[in-house]
Amino acid sequence: MPDRVVPDFPLFPLGIVALPHELVPLRVFEERYLAMIADCLQRGSEFGIVWAADEGVRAVGCAMEITEILEQMDDGRMNILTRGTRPFRIVDERHDLAYPAGTVEFLTDKDERADAKTQTAAHEAYGALVTQATDREPDAEELTAMTAYQMAATVDFGLEAKQGLLDLRSENARLRLVTRLFRAAMKRLDFIERAQERARSNGRVRFS
Repeated sequence: MPDRVVPDFPLFPLGIVALPHELVPLRVFEERYLAMIADCLQRGSEFGIVWAADEGVRAVGCAMEITEILEQMDDGRMNILTRGTRPFRIVDERHDLAYPAGTVEFLTDKDERADAKTQTAAHEAYGALVTQATDREPDAEELTAMTAYQMAATVDFGLEAKQGLLDLRSENARLRLVTRLFRAAMKRLDFIERAQERARSNGRVRFS
């Protein structure tokens, strides 16, 4: 297990929030970030995505591993596929390297007993959302083993909601949050489906 506090950790501020287990494709074209990705590939090391919000870069981000180089252009630009691994907090920043970096502390959850009711509620809400969105029921055994991060990594939430998940140091708290988010997403899907049905009926309400 790598040290909990790591100096000179490469940082990639972006307008997105990444979560552990989430697959994130990136197009890299700036020289400093091309240099950063080249160093990570050479060392087999991670880099961190942090949300560059309007009010500034958020302190808590997600470490990413490079899983695949999808395309490399003649001019050096590249498309890569990355996967989130673990959350971290920026302790100090460095601006004298070839690319943004800093000292980061990898974050651990507090010791707590898993709440069975909280887990069940989250898994049921996620399963219902997946079924409603894809017309396919998730495998029951796989579903019960999924963590909050694993479920959330497959759903497109707003940036504040995803950052909120990263900031929490309690799995029970994350499960409660994703349950609310999944239920809200189902309500939005219901609204969209009703709106589409109304559009197909030219705005008329049909009675059986």
